[in-house]
Amino acid sequence: MTFLEMLQGAQERNGSMLCVGLDPEPKRFPGALKGDAGRIYDFCARIVDATADLAIAFKPQIAYFAAHRAEQQLEKLVAHMRSTAPHVPVILDAKRGDIGSTAEQYAVEAFERYGADAVTLSPFMGFDSVQPYLKYEGKGAFLLCRTSNPGGDDLQNQRLGSIEGSPLLYEHVAKLAQGPWNLNGQLGLVVGATYPVEIERVRAIAPRLPLLIPGVGAQGGDAAATVRAGWRADAPIVVNSSRAILYASSGDDFADAARAEARRTRDLLAASRP
Repeated sequence: MTFLEMLQGAQERNGSMLCVGLDPEPKRFPGALKGDAGRIYDFCARIVDATADLAIAFKPQIAYFAAHRAEQQLEKLVAHMRSTAPHVPVILDAKRGDIGSTAEQYAVEAFERYGADAVTLSPFMGFDSVQPYLKYEGKGAFLLCRTSNPGGDDLQNQRLGSIEGSPLLYEHVAKLAQGPWNLNGQLGLVVGATYPVEIERVRAIAPRLPLLIPGVGAQGGDAAATVRAGWRADAPIVVNSSRAILYASSGDDFADAARAEARRTRDLLAASRP
């Protein structure tokens, strides 16, 4: 089953557009787990178990594991996801972007070491930095396009010419991903929920690509506006929420609270569909 087929299957089975982001910060862990980096797996596995029937995808952010020397815990966590929720795809949030030979090694890391179904990439070194990931049949790659951080304006919102009407950089990335770069139908785009107008523009340029949309929840993105701008029946949107779900409670009921917040967000997204 390809990554896109997994996404569509999870969307239908779980009635969901919600991606549960896994950004574990030990200092924010509840109760006896607090401050213990050796318990990252335990914390995240409880979140996975609590939300497996509510999510379209899980998105572990690799930096939160690597910073605590917890890469082996991440491997164990992905294996747990495969056992607990084999129908829910795993997107490794790595934002890699490097020359071809190095990209080949990063692709091994994402798809062979961690066993992810998709990975996030920075496309700004060009197609040869993306192509090694596309050699993995059925795997997906989400290219950074119009990100949710304010500094995205520094580059992504700049025009590629002095003439009025010249494309903005993020529009150019969307055109490449929809067209010549998408050799095997494996690409998607990352567009921040904090910019619903840009989501709508990207969707117009790339009507068939899945969109990974971070920024709902702690970053303040409007869930309803996000869905209205990006949802299409034949092209999934994957709306990520991390901290609002992970840290819905600082008590021993954290997993139950995470489930309640995930359900609330999933239902809000579904109700916003045109």
